[in-house]
Amino acid sequence: MTKTDLADLTAKKAGIPYVRAEAVVDTIFDAMVEALLKNDRIEIRDFGTFVNRSYGAYKGRNPRTGAVIDVGEKRMPHFKAGKVLKERIKG
Repeated sequence: MTKTDLADLTAKKAGIPYVRAEAVVDTIFDAMVEALLKNDRIEIRDFGTFVNRSYGAYKGRNPRTGAVIDVGEKRMPHFKAGKVLKERIKG
């Protein structure tokens, strides 16, 4: 499902114009990005949580040349599915 599909589905289910639904979806995603940029945890009940994970620096290897490269510290967003979502997916 793409962001466009999500906006279209939101418009149909809520009975609102597509442009308004697209704005709603954009607002939600923008708020989630802002929260992650501030290193906040996002918890959506019965769905899951988004958190930033920090990874230390390490030495990597270029697979093409085999050269050793330094990879700096980084933060990456991580999603963990909630119990209800997991149960619904299992069936």
